[in-house]
Amino acid sequence: MDIVVRPATPDRFEDVTRILAPTKSGAEACWCLYHRLSSSEFNRLRGAERPQHLRRLCEREHAPGLLAYRGAEPVGWCALGPWADMGRLQRSRTIPRIDERHRWSIVCFVVRAAHRRQGVAAALLDGAVDYAREVGVDLLEGYPVEPGRERLSSSFAYVGTTTMFEAAGFHRVEETSARSGGRPRWVMRLEPAHAR
Repeated sequence: MDIVVRPATPDRFEDVTRILAPTKSGAEACWCLYHRLSSSEFNRLRGAERPQHLRRLCEREHAPGLLAYRGAEPVGWCALGPWADMGRLQRSRTIPRIDERHRWSIVCFVVRAAHRRQGVAAALLDGAVDYAREVGVDLLEGYPVEPGRERLSSSFAYVGTTTMFEAAGFHRVEETSARSGGRPRWVMRLEPAHAR
């Protein structure tokens, strides 16, 4: 079945919940706010405050993420948004600020376990490029991990892999000092208007 990617709008928030907090204890899940907030802001949000915060982001003009569907079933999520809205990313000591260009950042992928290794994350990345082009983003930036030759655990691949980003047309800009599963992460970029 084909994978369809849609923006995370308020009417799809129940589907966001099914991906990001699939259990009743999901209130303490990250809710893809980690990169958007400072440490103190993130730690202050408790219980239902995290999903409520993400719901408010879904009500803005531009979606804070994208959902992948197989038929009516939500199977994956990709978080993205203006770099200027990613507080923790701006203050990162391990992911360098390359320049002052206005850009959007792709910071996270979540794929439901039964749908992993079936192209869902790649479809989400392609969808992110399409969405960025639609809303007029000039530059997309991601921070994927170099997978190496051994299989990488999905818990370390939540930022995507360099091979997946390269397949979507991104190019490597600079290796970071950030690591995921002991492997290096890269700053990778693409200009959506020039993508295939």
